[in-house]
Amino acid sequence: MGTPLRGTRVGAVLLDMEGTLYANGAALPGAVDAVAALRELGVGLRFLTNTDSLTVERVHGQLTEYGFAVRPDEVFSPVVAAGRLLEDEKAVTYGLVSADLESTLPTVSATGPYTHVVVGDCRDRLDYARLDDAFGAVRAGAKLLALQNGRYFKRPGRDHIDTGALVAALEYATGESAQVLGKPAPAFFQLAAESMGLGARPAGCLVVGDDATTDVRGGHDAGMRTVQVRTGKWADQRADGLTGHADHEIGDIRELAALVSEVNRE
Repeated sequence: MGTPLRGTRVGAVLLDMEGTLYANGAALPGAVDAVAALRELGVGLRFLTNTDSLTVERVHGQLTEYGFAVRPDEVFSPVVAAGRLLEDEKAVTYGLVSADLESTLPTVSATGPYTHVVVGDCRDRLDYARLDDAFGAVRAGAKLLALQNGRYFKRPGRDHIDTGALVAALEYATGESAQVLGKPAPAFFQLAAESMGLGARPAGCLVVGDDATTDVRGGHDAGMRTVQVRTGKWADQRADGLTGHADHEIGDIRELAALVSEVNRE
């Protein structure tokens, strides 16, 4: 367990979703009430996910189906970060992404020359030709962007290979390193904080999640304080010796409001 949180008042909580708020297609016990308790404390909320196969609108729809009272603008994913970067850089983009994302991600083009290649969860349409086209675009000078770089994700019955494996293949084949847009990239957490007007005060943000390699590491690198919950990937990562680096550790999300209240009384 890390050291108890002390110092700057918590003004915003950046909440991981899968493994922290829900799992296996349902809210975790007490999670809906836990989010409501955080709202009663008056802290800002952002719901962070590395989900890279769905639009933000569909992610928001899932949260509401699970019973969470969440506004669309409170959901933050790598797709949001990618859209801002691609528009800012006036990109011509090759999208190695799901069909759902390709139709909504800005600057995706059917023809090159490409300035950027975006890699995400594309299991619904992945084949050798598409992977080879992405390889060719990067070799021709396109910047390689990864919506996220996870090794695996959990689903009922088994774990599944994640986007990071495709990213690693393209990095190995091209000799180029990908810019990761989702967790654990510090810029991802900073963008979420900026969306609440807290970009200049990262210490006032609390990052909460089950994954030591994305939530805890990314939050620390962004200058924010972190809380790891003992749900989701926690057990796997504890066995691998990856846990124990968060500022605080709690059993599950139901304990978070009390922790924030304690911190803000100090």
